[in-house]
Amino acid sequence: MAEVLQKPRSSVEKFRLKKLLEDLEKKQGRGTELISLYIPPGRAISEVMAALREEHGTAANIKSKQTRKNVQDALESIMQRLKYFRKAPETGLVVFCGAIPRSGPGTEKIECYMIIPPEPVPFYLYRCDSKFYVEPLKEMVREKEVYGLIVIDRNEATIGLLKGRRVEVVRTLTSGIPGKHDQGGQSQRRFARIIEQLAHEFYQRVGEHASKIFLEYGENLKGIIIGGPGPTKEEFAKGNYLDYRLKRKIVGIVDIGYSGEEGIYELMEKAEDLISESKYAEERKLMQKFLYLLAKDPDRVAYGIREVLEALNQSAADLVLVSEELRKAYVKGTCRSCGATVEKIVDEAALERGEPIKCPKCGGIVEVKEAKTIVDLLAEKAEQTGAKIEVISTSTVEGNQLLNVFGGVAAILRFKLQLR
Repeated sequence: MAEVLQKPRSSVEKFRLKKLLEDLEKKQGRGTELISLYIPPGRAISEVMAALREEHGTAANIKSKQTRKNVQDALESIMQRLKYFRKAPETGLVVFCGAIPRSGPGTEKIECYMIIPPEPVPFYLYRCDSKFYVEPLKEMVREKEVYGLIVIDRNEATIGLLKGRRVEVVRTLTSGIPGKHDQGGQSQRRFARIIEQLAHEFYQRVGEHASKIFLEYGENLKGIIIGGPGPTKEEFAKGNYLDYRLKRKIVGIVDIGYSGEEGIYELMEKAEDLISESKYAEERKLMQKFLYLLAKDPDRVAYGIREVLEALNQSAADLVLVSEELRKAYVKGTCRSCGATVEKIVDEAALERGEPIKCPKCGGIVEVKEAKTIVDLLAEKAEQTGAKIEVISTSTVEGNQLLNVFGGVAAILRFKLQLR
């Protein structure tokens, strides 16, 4: 049976699906030869097969001999794979299949991908085009949990969003409210009234922009957090500046030292208890645990690809953290000159470009027998040894440290590594 990419449950499986969709989006066929098939849950496969046989007959009318052959070959490949199903799985089934050129005309090779999506497929769709239609699946893997963020003082306000693991600064507004003044008597009172009116108008403007931004997310908006360095945040939160539907979603008002974009990131740190169930907070906690052990009990951690692989080989790793931005691959092959078995860590981009891999012993060219991403290699070894593995984004300061300071891979250990 053809391998099916299962419904993603872990962060690794979600990462694999996202990466696959990125790769599929880049593929381009010669003419309209790439088939995208979306099958909703419970749909009888016999009905789908009948529709595909009809498409196969229609494809016989395609004028171009090569295009006709490629489309019919792709349809036959899909039908062969669908024979193993009676009906679509509980969330449906998505199939991408078509002739992908390797270089010039005539070098096409049929590629077929079957995916059980993370959410139910809402429609039946058959599409034949020069590109795969991946948008519905991309929408399913897009982070949907959202928190609204507002940092405000008398000078400026910054509106942001926490989308899953990613913080996004959306808009910054300045107030134009004058600062201190030397007016006295009646002039002082008049000037104070003017300032209060300007502040009221500024709060209204912030509320209008924030309401427009946040209301787009509907029920996916889990809460709104307001922060700032002075009393302005309370004045804004208590007033009728946000849409009434949003006011009841305010989950906290946080005192912070900064305003502007810097204030948004400080707000995320100070409001961790308010967003404790978010993926952003979960990632920070995992990384903070690693950093704490690194400082207090360094024998309980490992970092860097080779050291973490060694920890997994010794079944010493309890939790592996890997950056989603790590673009490394593991290759294993045989040197064509000296016959030595070679295992190397290389850049994914170099592997995709087909750059030759040299033998460290004699400098000869290595014939690659096996190649996989580091994430897949780590996940495979973690499963064998009972270790947990989490893919960490670069949305947090700690996530950036994992990538740029610790080589993109770190582990919390069950016991001290036995150095070889």
